[in-house]
Amino acid sequence: MRKENIPNILTGIRFVLIPFIFIAVISHQYLVGIIIFTISALTDVLDGYIARKYNYISDIGKLIDPLADKITQISLLLALTILNILPWWILAIVFIKECAIIITASVLYKKDDVVVYSKWYGKLATTLFYIAIICSLVINQFHINIPFRFDLYLYYLAIISTVFSLIMYAIQFKIKQKIVFSKK
Repeated sequence: MRKENIPNILTGIRFVLIPFIFIAVISHQYLVGIIIFTISALTDVLDGYIARKYNYISDIGKLIDPLADKITQISLLLALTILNILPWWILAIVFIKECAIIITASVLYKKDDVVVYSKWYGKLATTLFYIAIICSLVINQFHINIPFRFDLYLYYLAIISTVFSLIMYAIQFKIKQKIVFSKK
């Protein structure tokens, strides 16, 4: 194993953890889900740190790291939707946005090997969703009785951030599209 592959291996571990997180949450084992989800998040932070610190950044890493985030996020939102903890429309908005991003990134990647990687606004949306998901899991694990669902307000904030990031990625796509087509 080459040291340069460590970040991508850590990302691969996140892919492996996704079904375990999903099954734990669907089975109402929220604490187990929180623990596995936390391990997944820590590998995400660690792979990014190692990649940047030792300059092990690769084009494949730029693609699979955000994909692992997206699939983890969507699978958790799906589990929470199935359990009626989360309204279906939140999952629908996130799913549509992520599909649009994946399709756009694929189109750009095919054109002169342009790699589209995560920006701060996409990371902000992901982080807000992760915080909201953890809050939902904690509330349900410990049966916390609160007068209002503050986790829902976190989801609303995450949705606003998601729409903002979609707009920003659309602008970025338009700019990159002009650059790619102007080279021809």
